[in-house]
Amino acid sequence: MAINRDFIGRTFPPTEPYEVSRVKIREFADAIGDPSPLYRDAEAAKAAGHPDVIAPPTFPIVVSLGNPALADPELGINYAMVVHGEQRFAYTRPMRAGDVVTCTSTITEIKSIGNNEKLTVETDIATVEGELICKTYNTLVERGA
Repeated sequence: MAINRDFIGRTFPPTEPYEVSRVKIREFADAIGDPSPLYRDAEAAKAAGHPDVIAPPTFPIVVSLGNPALADPELGINYAMVVHGEQRFAYTRPMRAGDVVTCTSTITEIKSIGNNEKLTVETDIATVEGELICKTYNTLVERGA
């Protein structure tokens, strides 16, 4: 079954607000094995010009993959056959402790590549006040039978 191409161009409403905390940033940094003090020590972050600890560059995946675009059953994606294709981030500024953010996702591409289906989702991550922090680009590949 092919992924539902009627979803191309569909933008989903913003997610519920997510508060970025020092604890979550530290846990994420620990999980990826990055010992940078910018992710753990507010004074080190302030000395580097930030108002508080910042999140590692890949941290937005924590909030961006919980978007409703990928949860809609009418999309028709078989997650048992999905592999991660690509991921990248384009930043306006670092994400930091204290940010309260939402994600607005758009499915920008669905296409067949051989027996596989490729789906690309772009997500704007912004503060609840409307300041864009970053845009994520995620590509998933549903392997063919």
